[in-house]
Amino acid sequence: MKRTMALAGVSAIALTTAAAAQDVSGTLTLYTSQPNADAQETVAAFEDRHPDVEVEWFRDGTTKVMAKLRAEFQAGQPQPDVLLIADMVTMEGLKGEDRLMAYPEADTSAYSAGIMDDEGYYFSTKLITTGIVYNTSAEMVPSSYQDLLKPEAEGQIAMPSPLTSGAATIHMATLTSNPDLGWDYYQGLADQNANPQGGNGGTYQAVAGGEKLYGFVVDFLPIRNKAEGAPVEFVFPEEGVSAVTEPAAILSTAQNPGAAKAFIDFLISREGQEMAAGQGYLPAHPDVMPPEGFPARDGISLMAFDPAEALANDQENKERFMDLFGG
Repeated sequence: MKRTMALAGVSAIALTTAAAAQDVSGTLTLYTSQPNADAQETVAAFEDRHPDVEVEWFRDGTTKVMAKLRAEFQAGQPQPDVLLIADMVTMEGLKGEDRLMAYPEADTSAYSAGIMDDEGYYFSTKLITTGIVYNTSAEMVPSSYQDLLKPEAEGQIAMPSPLTSGAATIHMATLTSNPDLGWDYYQGLADQNANPQGGNGGTYQAVAGGEKLYGFVVDFLPIRNKAEGAPVEFVFPEEGVSAVTEPAAILSTAQNPGAAKAFIDFLISREGQEMAAGQGYLPAHPDVMPPEGFPARDGISLMAFDPAEALANDQENKERFMDLFGG
């Protein structure tokens, strides 16, 4: 009898959830920093699953998305229901300002600890890691961050600037908080005459073109281009990698919270994660197979990262960086 009642209860919950999903309708407004093609595919897949929802969306880089949203906050008229941007540090700031709506009921049980916000305010949708890229003409093949402090790498290091790149900011915060690397490592890079400039695209081009032999860059650039014949290799260093997780969150001012929750559910579902892998990204879901060119998910070590600590130390970190490299 108890087993029958328990099963009936589970069935009722499942039916309620399914019914809720079917009842989602109306307009959903999305602000995102995804590349245009990825955003279009994501919206189309969601609308296919929820045909009664029409998604209106705006896309630009995270910095410009946030500038637009800040202006709307100032005017008292924030437009998006859902925000899907590059990094957890920005989300942590919005959480601290009470700009986000908690969704603790979202099913994150399959995900590793530290990937999602503990209170359900934002949800990581992929792992865009930063490691080492090198030109295949280089004699020294790095396997560790420390290898770039060797004489062979002096004057041969390209890297994006955390004053420009969100991924570089996360990378800097991650490495400098690691007790085995810390700011001594960045001092070592400065001593190697590393010259941080611009974003990841410029860093990749400098290494692929042979202007520099080594660099720090987001994974998908060298992995994708190697498959097309570029003379590059990407290394997941033995100490681990930093990661931008492209988190999604529901704004506290969302006009359609039901559809917003359904959108979060879709992004972190197996279907949504397989879509991310199909777009060429490392999925956040540990059981979804990575795209071609990536190692198995359990072969990638993520370095510890505290977004709240990174947010608190952001200005100090950037000032320290400028003291080392100029800016």
